[in-house]
Amino acid sequence: MTQNLISLDFGVDDIAAIDKALDILEAKFDRFVTLTPDQIRRLNKMGDKSEAFCRQATVVLEENPQLIPPGFSVAELRQDVTDLDLMRPRFLRLRELLEKADSTEMALGSDIINAALEGYGYIKMGGKSAGLDGLRESMSVRYTRRPPKAAGN
Repeated sequence: MTQNLISLDFGVDDIAAIDKALDILEAKFDRFVTLTPDQIRRLNKMGDKSEAFCRQATVVLEENPQLIPPGFSVAELRQDVTDLDLMRPRFLRLRELLEKADSTEMALGSDIINAALEGYGYIKMGGKSAGLDGLRESMSVRYTRRPPKAAGN
């Protein structure tokens, strides 16, 4: 095999520990929301530049409760800011883990397809003498390389 980007070789105990950790995360994240693409499109979004404004507005509102109409909860606003500050480092860690997971999945898939293609080449070369014509034919239907399209097509 010419490419081997990764070999995980997890044991049963490793997989059980990963599953247990994921179960705990799923249980703790039950308070999180899943927004639809339409909801995301319609939301006001707080970016880096507007975060300072939001924090300053929170402080000013806390210091001037007489300006607040009934129904507006400065306590809820403060709690949201506190929750963001508490969770942001964890969100970063989760994003880094997800990036590693995505890269690992990509590397495993690439290792697999490259090895399968290399092995298929061996089957094509030696399959006739080994009586593998039928198997080789069925495999060629599943994966055939198409020539790249010409520039004008």
